Amino acid sequence: MKLVAIVVAILAVVIVIPQTLFTVDQTKQSIVLQFGQPITTHSTPGLKVKTPFLQSVIAFEKRILTSDPGAGEYLSADKKRLLVDHVSRWRIRDPLRFFQTVRNEGGGSERLKAIVFSEMRAELALHPIVDIISGQREQIMETVAQRVQPKVADFGIEIVDVRIRRADLPAEVLNSVFARMQAERDREAKRYRAEGEEEAAKERADADRQRTIILAEAYEEAQVLRGDGDAAAVSIYAKAFTQDSEFYAFLRSLEAYEKFLPLDSSLILSTDTELFKYIVSPKVPEQE
Repeated sequence: MKLVAIVVAILAVVIVIPQTLFTVDQTKQSIVLQFGQPITTHSTPGLKVKTPFLQSVIAFEKRILTSDPGAGEYLSADKKRLLVDHVSRWRIRDPLRFFQTVRNEGGGSERLKAIVFSEMRAELALHPIVDIISGQREQIMETVAQRVQPKVADFGIEIVDVRIRRADLPAEVLNSVFARMQAERDREAKRYRAEGEEEAAKERADADRQRTIILAEAYEEAQVLRGDGDAAAVSIYAKAFTQDSEFYAFLRSLEAYEKFLPLDSSLILSTDTELFKYIVSPKVPEQE
């Protein structure tokens, strides 16, 4: 009999203790239910006690949860259609209210998605597409989160933040936008080319002008130098002529012979020609 009593006691302990004691993890928060109705909540981690067999425990996440509803189509203030893929981060702040209103995390996520979609649609309709894509995205999302928070507080939810993960134009609009952007870039490229050609023409004209000026100045300087040389030559010839006019005339005649009489040439001229007076009857200059 003692052995049977011991076995029964051990079985009772093994069965009753798990039904009496439960552990709350540090990442969880729990609600004790009795016949499906909440009795008490536990947010601190540790070993807890409940009535065996009559009470059960349901646990909820204490950590931040993420809701990713997928891309939705919105209309901007400038009437542009936009596909926006956003993500919401939230946590269960009041587990009792959360259980009473949405029952579980799936229900809470669905309620949150609907509210965020509604608030985003209202807020994005106030801003042009440029601000939504880049300019004021952070400020817009902060405004959405602030507007969502009072509405989700009734479900025991605290919104952490709402972020746009991706914003694109619809496929049917995207091609026309790209075509318009390409046309604008082509116009800019043509304008830059025209400005470049105009600038190049100015540079070439300026270079030609400078070349003409340089050549004119060089020609002028060459003419001056040539004139100075001719003047110096005339001066030298004049000095030579004054020193011995007959010898000077003789040298000039020889230079003339060399220039117009090539080798092996024959000329028939009168003997009294002034040009050949030194050949016919050369006159030897008198010695001083």
